[in-house]
Amino acid sequence: MARTASNMIPLQTRAPEFELMDTVSGKTMSLEQLKGDRGTVIFFICNHCPFVIHVNKELVNIANKYSLKGLSFIAISSNDIDNYPQDGPELMQRNAAQNSFPFPYLFDETQEVAKAYDAACTPDTYVFDEDLSLVYRGQIDDSRPGNGVIVSGKDLRTALDNLSEGKTIFAIQKPSIGCGIKWK
Repeated sequence: MARTASNMIPLQTRAPEFELMDTVSGKTMSLEQLKGDRGTVIFFICNHCPFVIHVNKELVNIANKYSLKGLSFIAISSNDIDNYPQDGPELMQRNAAQNSFPFPYLFDETQEVAKAYDAACTPDTYVFDEDLSLVYRGQIDDSRPGNGVIVSGKDLRTALDNLSEGKTIFAIQKPSIGCGIKWK
């Protein structure tokens, strides 16, 4: 399994606007509609990546806990579905149901949103404050498939705790590692 690191775009970068189809509801949704009062977390994920499958349950746990603190969660899949049909919208909808995603699972068919965010891998995680300014980007925790480290969400949880408590988020952040986004 190939390992691609996330691009560590500058903190304080403003979240690029988007409108994408939510594969769960079938509705087109915008960042403006989905953003949270206290912050917004965006995950670039897909259906088939073993790194994403490894953390899906923790992503759901984190979203369920922190959505109660005014944070919103958005998942986006940007993979090329011509070469990776398992990441298509119908299977995204099924994956969201099977994993009980408490967040929309948006399809970035043109890959323009992934490019705007400089997303590189799945999972790739971005946390924005209430003004949609980037405060965290990188790994969920140190766990990877097969490395024996239990999935805890430690790094992401610490960032979200600090954000929800109005504390400074640590400056040293580790990139995520996962499958590269499947570009057209």
